[in-house]
Parts: sequence; C-alpha cells; structure tokens
Amino acid sequence: MIAARRSQRGLSGLLVIAVLVMLGGLTTYSVGLVTSVHSGYARELSHSRARQAAAAGAEWGRYRINVPAAPACAALQSINTLPGALRPYTVTVRCALVANVNEAPAPFPPGINVYQITATACNLPVGGQCPNAVATADYVEATTTARAQR
Repeated sequence: MIAARRSQRGLSGLLVIAVLVMLGGLTTYSVGLVTSVHSGYARELSHSRARQAAAAGAEWGRYRINVPAAPACAALQSINTLPGALRPYTVTVRCALVANVNEAPAPFPPGINVYQITATACNLPVGGQCPNAVATADYVEATTTARAQR
C-alpha cells in the first residue's frame, strides 16, 4: 500500500508540470495574437488618418481656387501644420489648370478654369514633401484627387 501512494505522488507531479507547460504555451499564443491584432489596428488607424489628411489637403486646394480673396492654388505646396491627430502628417498639394471652358462669344469675359488638385499625405516626408520614395515599415501614404472650377 505504501508503494502505491508513492507512484501516485509522482504521477500528480508530472501532471502539474504538464499543465504548467500547456498554460505557458497558451499564454505565449495569446500574447502573440493580441500583439498581432493591435499592430493591425494601429496600421489601419494610421492609414485612415493619412486619408483624412489627404482629403484636408484637397479641400484646402479647392478653397484656394474658389475663394476670390485667397491666393491662387500654387502648382506645388506642402502643408505640415495639421491639427490634432493629423499633426504627424505632411500633405503635398499639387494644382494644375487642365481646361478653360468658354461658352460665350469672344467679347464676353473669359470662361471657366478647371483645375485638378492632387493631395498626397504621408507621415515620413522627404525634404518636406510627399511621397517618400524610400518606404519603411512605418511609412503611411494616401492620395486624393479632386477637380475644382473657377
């Protein structure tokens, strides 16, 4: 009877060790899963903010074209003073005259100018401008194109 008790004690010790090993493996898997989900969420949040910064740049270009008191939209302009969560992003806005539409005969004033606005936002600009040709793992970029007329 005494020998049976000793063998049971050895078995329970092995069982405890096996359970601890399984819990360690499960913990390692859980930490890896949470880290992966978090990094995916952070990447998606960065891309969303870059899209918002690019949209803000396109809206700024439209403002420069449509408001008579504002100076005309420059061919190339970088904006690096965005507010709040968009502060780490730089937006490069390109404006180009793509058409001049005249609907009236010659004695009337000139027609309507149509501009194409391309806004590129990134978090790691080169020389204060986007896009960055050397993309790293942390690099995020978004581009928005719009048209405006005046």
